Amino acid sequence: MPLLARILTAPLVVDVRRGAVADLGALLADRRIATEGRVAVAVGPSQGDSVLADLDLGAAEVFRVEDGTVDSAVSLGKRLRAESYEAVAGIGGGRTIDVTKFAAHMAGVPMVAVATNLAHDGIASPVSSLEHESGKGSYGVVPPVAVLVDLDRVRSGPLRLVRAGIGDVINNLSAIADWELAAADRGEPVDGLAVTLARTAAQAVLHQPGTVDDDEFLTVLAESLVLSGIAMTVAGSSRPSSGGDHEILHAIDQLFPGTGNHGELAGVGALFCTFLRGDDRLVALTSACLARHGLPRTPADLGLGHAEFTKAVLHAPVTRPGRYTILERLALDECAIARRVEEFAAAIGSGGSGE
Repeated sequence: MPLLARILTAPLVVDVRRGAVADLGALLADRRIATEGRVAVAVGPSQGDSVLADLDLGAAEVFRVEDGTVDSAVSLGKRLRAESYEAVAGIGGGRTIDVTKFAAHMAGVPMVAVATNLAHDGIASPVSSLEHESGKGSYGVVPPVAVLVDLDRVRSGPLRLVRAGIGDVINNLSAIADWELAAADRGEPVDGLAVTLARTAAQAVLHQPGTVDDDEFLTVLAESLVLSGIAMTVAGSSRPSSGGDHEILHAIDQLFPGTGNHGELAGVGALFCTFLRGDDRLVALTSACLARHGLPRTPADLGLGHAEFTKAVLHAPVTRPGRYTILERLALDECAIARRVEEFAAAIGSGGSGE
């Protein structure tokens, strides 16, 4: 795809600030999004209703998204298509936005993402992660045409969800390293623009001073999560932000559901994969960043024993057939993985590679 065409796949609007959600009504009235003004709004079970109470969206019809399942997404998509809506806004956390993205894609209408937390990089990505009867799956969708992140709303949510986004964005560096392994070993093409966007996002958060209590840090985190989503759109896949780290994440989700949220698992998975690659400098930087923000770094921090984490790493390649990462290159058996897990936990726990 030509460079200009790829850049134009980015959202029309990215607005990250306090009070940003107040402009949603005007944005939905933009004729580039809805020429006749027939729009729908999908809200989640937490902050969605409170956002609506503060807005005047005119005749927009409101749909409730109670969960993050494929069934909910298909149901919403059918309503949007049957009633000829021109656009839909998804207001809420990751589940609500993922459901709305899938529904908008199914109905063939543009979607506006209004994020009330910063838990992961799905805000502007071309992927919906949805639950089904066998677990959770990732589905390719058209990304949002606009993204609003209201820092007031983010602050009113659980801090754990804000911190989680840190783990999800800095894992880009591990994912990029895995992509480069695939290029070296298998000749897989690497998209330079996607790598640049994903790396820039990760480095911005990795080296950004401050904490989630600071507006400046939250702004950098939100913009980096959006940039990660754009990197995936440019690449045409999740490659810039998902490598062995996410294989481990999905394996833990499947084998030990409820262990941790997406960003927490991504951070630990990235740290372990970086350890396997022997990149001591990046291990130290990643570990220090996770520790600084109070995020998990070891299996024990997630509430997993070494045997459980070993089982997850062994199962990880099955979660993404065809994806080549450090896990596939090493092809370790269970005993070898167990030894590396012990070494990893000792190194990070001692602070030798983690401070």
